[in-house]
Amino acid sequence: AAAAGAASPADKERFICIYPAYLNNKKTIAEGRRIPIDKAVENPTSTEIQDVCAAVGFNVLLEKNKMYPREWNRDVQYRGRVRIQLKQDDGNPCLPQFPTRKSVMLYAAETIPKLKTRTQKMGGSDQSLQQGEGGKKGKGKKKK
Repeated sequence: AAAAGAASPADKERFICIYPAYLNNKKTIAEGRRIPIDKAVENPTSTEIQDVCAAVGFNVLLEKNKMYPREWNRDVQYRGRVRIQLKQDDGNPCLPQFPTRKSVMLYAAETIPKLKTRTQKMGGSDQSLQQGEGGKKGKGKKKK
């Protein structure tokens, strides 16, 4: 049921887009979060999404300078989107365990906190959270 002139799922144009906002537990649904808040991650970056998706075997494209339209914050941290090839030419999922874009988002959100960059940041001595928020973790434990 392909529309006339529709690009094949292997074309970059047909890759699904995932913006960090979709997975951000700091955002409301109105601000663009697309998964349940208890599954979402704190301020994910497009690079982190790219890392976890590439690691599981997706064909991934990072578009560094794309902005999520509903994102008012223009910081580099909030920029970028990840395009992922969800389906092959014949319309079957590239990876059977991820049939939908939601399954990809949930997987990414679940995996990002386990990234080395995240686990090191949270662990032990260096409690300096760069973002200026997330005060819950570092309160009173700052070693100068």
